[in-house]
Amino acid sequence: MLSPAHLAFAAAFLIVVRSSAPAAAARPIFAGKPSPSEATATARWLAAQNTWGVLSTISSDLSGAPFGNVVSYSDGVPGEGRGIPYFYLTTLDPTARDALEDERTSFTLSEFPLGTCGKIDPENPTCAKLTLNGKLKMVDLESSEADLAKLALFTKHPEMKGIRAQ
Repeated sequence: MLSPAHLAFAAAFLIVVRSSAPAAAARPIFAGKPSPSEATATARWLAAQNTWGVLSTISSDLSGAPFGNVVSYSDGVPGEGRGIPYFYLTTLDPTARDALEDERTSFTLSEFPLGTCGKIDPENPTCAKLTLNGKLKMVDLESSEADLAKLALFTKHPEMKGIRAQ
């Protein structure tokens, strides 16, 4: 069991994957699934529709081995997503601890959990997949971006609202 002092240290915080690649113009994502030939629109649609994915870090506990963890996220208020994933993590989670040591991450999503792939195998090329690479950064809790991130996360994941970020 964790001591109260340890729990106080393990405060939740908001983080975001910042891509090292040039960003496409941020624009709202539409609800309908785009044509597979529209790669950028498909990626934005997939990010807007999902609620969880696998966030991978370079493990500080496993001597630099890769570590993937299923995490909830939001890329914006439904219907107004921008394709930037926000996470609400705690330092009790190895993913957050890893990111404090090395910000390099990847975040992987699949269309399969949405139910829009039909009965095909999740690895079938017609079932969209997306991996974002970048750096996991903490959001300044006093910024307007933090307000947006909280609204986005709490809208998609209302159970997160009772968790206080510090």
